[in-house]
Amino acid sequence: MAAPNSFDPRDPVALAQALIRCPSVTPAEGGALALVERVLASAGFSVDRVIFCEAGTPDVENLYARLGSGPPHLLFAGHTDVVPPGDESRWRDPPFAGALRDGVLYGRGAADMKGGIAAFLAAALDHVATHGPPQGSIGFLITGDEEGPSVNGTVKLLDWARARGEVFDHCIVGEPTNPNALGDMIKIGRRGSFSAVLRVSGRQGHVAYPHLARNPVRALFALAAELQAPLDEGNAWFQPSNVEIVDLRAGTGAFNVIPAEAEARLNVRFNDRWTLASLDAELRRRLNAVTLGDITWELVPQRGNSESFLTAPGAFVDLVCASIERVTGRRPELSTTGGTSDARFIKDHCPVIEFGLVGKTMHQIDEQVAVADLNALTAIYRAILGDYFAAFASSSASSSPPSPAGAPSAGG
Repeated sequence: MAAPNSFDPRDPVALAQALIRCPSVTPAEGGALALVERVLASAGFSVDRVIFCEAGTPDVENLYARLGSGPPHLLFAGHTDVVPPGDESRWRDPPFAGALRDGVLYGRGAADMKGGIAAFLAAALDHVATHGPPQGSIGFLITGDEEGPSVNGTVKLLDWARARGEVFDHCIVGEPTNPNALGDMIKIGRRGSFSAVLRVSGRQGHVAYPHLARNPVRALFALAAELQAPLDEGNAWFQPSNVEIVDLRAGTGAFNVIPAEAEARLNVRFNDRWTLASLDAELRRRLNAVTLGDITWELVPQRGNSESFLTAPGAFVDLVCASIERVTGRRPELSTTGGTSDARFIKDHCPVIEFGLVGKTMHQIDEQVAVADLNALTAIYRAILGDYFAAFASSSASSSPPSPAGAPSAGG
């Protein structure tokens, strides 16, 4: 791998290219965090690389870096791990070559999200080189586990940082948030995610003698139908909550056997009218309303479920919007649409928003990012840094504890 002094780390294109050339498919570090460490350490950041382990899950390397010792503390967060490239023969260029052609950078992670990491690293390095150490602190929290189980990554790294006394005032997650053009959209919140397995137990028997069996499949259909009624109508910031059955499993493989068990896997994306606890209670209330006789069911929530959150518009969101508009000429839409991200964990520590590249090609073959977008995103992050410390250095918000999950924080 090329050493950081073989290119200018303040050039986001060269830095993104170097990161793409690190084959960091979850959970492999692939040299990506090592590259980030060298770049930041050479600029005076203190850098820690932390490995977290848990039985039954892969060990994961993570990175935390900071420059400065006081508030306000602006944190940039992201991940260097990427999804597998799939059939590499279908790529025009090798997925980890970092090919640059006709103003476009190609490679796995170009959009999601090595391009975003390169942009906020380059912006921070340029800000420090131009203005000196920040009038507060700049931090980076980068995991190698976002595209995987998300067990040994951001959650544990945040807990590790909190145990060391680290306090964050605001965070920007550099995930690709724009649907069509840079400047389209900021994510100021996300719906929660609740996954569960609905298991139904009956009695196995011969299909010719159904009165001697208890068919769990029939019961499962009735239970699933009860869950399909709308949960709510949404609100000003969130779409309606929805229950989706994503998988059905039953049977012995034979056409003449009624099975003993059946199960459905479901996911609910829910807005801030619900919590995990209230949603679980509502689903059980609906299921209990179905008459099943001596057939029984159980609802088993899965690990990794997350609450919804909203960073209410205010000074910080306005500052980010103004920086985006100044560079792109677009006033971004404030949105809570889409899937989950590691922002769902960061929201327990400080107000957080997401803003990064255009996400059209993320996880696709020939994933790509326009060089012009990389440079523009770097300029946006640079503008945010330039305004942030002037706006928040004297703010009393920096001495306030984080607000509860889902609630707006001072200065947020």
